[in-house]
Amino acid sequence: MGQNDCVTSETTDPSPAESASDVPAPRTTVVSGGGLPGAPPAAPDDTHTAADLPEDRYLNRELSWLDFNARVLALAEDASMPLLERAKFLAIFTSNLDEFFMVRVAGLKRRDQTGLSVRSADGLSPREQLRVISLRTQELCRKHAHVFSDAVRPELAAQGISVLRWDELTTDERARLSKHFHEQVFPVLTPLAVDPAHPFPYISGLSLNLAITVRDTTTGAEHFARVKVPDNVDRFVRVRSERTDTAFLPMEDLISAHLDVLFPGMMIAEHHVFRITRNADFEVEEDRDEDLLQALERELARRRFGSPVRLEVAEDMSEHMLELLLRELDVDPAEVITVPGLLDLTCLFELYALDRPALKDKPFVPVTHPAFGERETPKSVFATLREGDVLVHHPYDSFSTSVQRFVEQAAADPHVLAIKQTLYRTSGDSPIVDALIDAAEAGKQVVALVEIKARFDEQANIKWARKLEQAGVHVVYGLVGLKTHCKTCLVVRREGAQIRRYCHIGTGNYNPKTARMYEDVGLFTADPDVGADLTDLFNRLTGYSRKEDYRNLLVAPYGVRSGIIERIENEIALHKAGHASGIRLKANALVDEQVIDALYRASQAGVAVEVVVRGICALRPGVPGLSENITVRSILGRFLEHSRILHFRGAGEFWIGSADMMHRNLDRRVEVMAHVKDPRLEEQLNEIFESALDPATRCWELDEAGDWIASPGQGHPVRDHQRELMRSHRATQR
Repeated sequence: MGQNDCVTSETTDPSPAESASDVPAPRTTVVSGGGLPGAPPAAPDDTHTAADLPEDRYLNRELSWLDFNARVLALAEDASMPLLERAKFLAIFTSNLDEFFMVRVAGLKRRDQTGLSVRSADGLSPREQLRVISLRTQELCRKHAHVFSDAVRPELAAQGISVLRWDELTTDERARLSKHFHEQVFPVLTPLAVDPAHPFPYISGLSLNLAITVRDTTTGAEHFARVKVPDNVDRFVRVRSERTDTAFLPMEDLISAHLDVLFPGMMIAEHHVFRITRNADFEVEEDRDEDLLQALERELARRRFGSPVRLEVAEDMSEHMLELLLRELDVDPAEVITVPGLLDLTCLFELYALDRPALKDKPFVPVTHPAFGERETPKSVFATLREGDVLVHHPYDSFSTSVQRFVEQAAADPHVLAIKQTLYRTSGDSPIVDALIDAAEAGKQVVALVEIKARFDEQANIKWARKLEQAGVHVVYGLVGLKTHCKTCLVVRREGAQIRRYCHIGTGNYNPKTARMYEDVGLFTADPDVGADLTDLFNRLTGYSRKEDYRNLLVAPYGVRSGIIERIENEIALHKAGHASGIRLKANALVDEQVIDALYRASQAGVAVEVVVRGICALRPGVPGLSENITVRSILGRFLEHSRILHFRGAGEFWIGSADMMHRNLDRRVEVMAHVKDPRLEEQLNEIFESALDPATRCWELDEAGDWIASPGQGHPVRDHQRELMRSHRATQR
């Protein structure tokens, strides 16, 4: 998560916004079942092609994402939630939508402009999608603005937190703020005029700006000017007020009230707030003969100058001013979003940071998994894993006393010979990175595969890559043409005359900050086969190995999709043979057409399919003759539901891993799905599914028309999935 969001679109692993260059997979794939222990062989006529399925079987992924953000907005509307949590969800909605435009809409616009005729899975051209997105976005933005102005803002005021506008201030309040403006704000402002000697200024993406018309009092001539609202200071200025406990004024209001100071001798004819969003969708042109770091830094420089994809304007924007902005910024009128009230409500993160615990969720402190000891008296991770596998469930199980402790103990242990780890996203002060540096300085072999192409975290990852290199860590940047998204760590330890390998495979990043907000699972094991698999995987990532087959892992881009579809077909075969069957899938997104078609075939065969998806879902459930045996639900809440878990009931297999059911994950990333075999751990994963799929669990359910319906309905008992998990972890301390 980029901010404090818990239902973000996943720019930080989660992206609503899988690369907009995605091209749908072919619809005519033939996949046959079989090949799994205990499975009856599939009859020759059991193979299927996509031609057997109806053409309208997919939902539009872009509109599905907008529906996801509408569910985020619904959390902000929910009066049963703590007030500042509702304000936070309003901020998350804005942050999510920003990324959606920077990546997904930018990609659609590029396709339309370049004449690419690639249609969406539901048959829409890029231009048709852009038109529908524009209408839906305008509707959502109006609702978003009104939730703040009509509900959250007045309720905050009732709690002593007021967001005031300049015309609502008293004379004394204005006087104090005017003094603040002259002393603190005025020196950092740079008014930019537009005339023959001053071209229209470059407007940076996501910056807040004032568009101003000034009139010369002598000649009567009018001129355009732009003032950027500083983005390196708080958006809200504290108002010292006797009327309310805590009051704030938006910075743009303070600047607007003092434009005469910026343009002395001129009359301010009009001024309006606007915000531009630019294309941030780019692909690094990877050349084996060019340094990837240099290529990426070049593309990051280009990102600043991406073409506009959205123009947000205040509701009071005059037609004359809007026409000028459209012309100078080269924006199409269809790309304009008119916003009632404040623009860019990511500023509400500032209010969420206030010390008002009564208006927030109660603090939750993760517990230390009992396998790893008490928080103050840790056990040896290695001794624990020699006794058996361990599954941790974050944020309920502490990341710092499990995953972080694993790497730190490995770094300090004199018997550890090597540590190999993938790093997709790291935090500002990463104890994982510090431990790897300590290990390298202690003379251990340390390999860090740093994915410097992780979208919007490129600069941070470049910084950490260089810091690791300087400490003597062997830093690798992955494979040409692929992002390395898997979450794996391998520790090699000498124990007497033998070498033992200890492994961690997870669904979430090695990031202690997001681990407190993201729901993820991780497998710790000393299983020799898993250790051999990770050894083979790291050899492939760091060397020239072409290893594609593994013992206990499915590895993308070659094995995850085919492995999942093979297991779906196996469930079909088991069901037809009269055996128990069923499929449960938990993921962030379900978009891949080949996986969806396999699930449709399972439903047609009578196999029950239960899907828990946080964000995008292109599968249409409940359609007679196609998907009547498939249910889809979405759970949003305090934590971001991020784990990817698969359960094949007939085969009795549970799998966890880093891959969502999306083209980017299955075709253009290195992903790992691990088979969880220990019955104790299987039961833990089963409990997660049982809780998420409980009929009383608060969620949204997807119907055959593509609408998300809040569930359970009025009058039915309701339970909160995440609160129940918090309660059970506190109670058992497992």
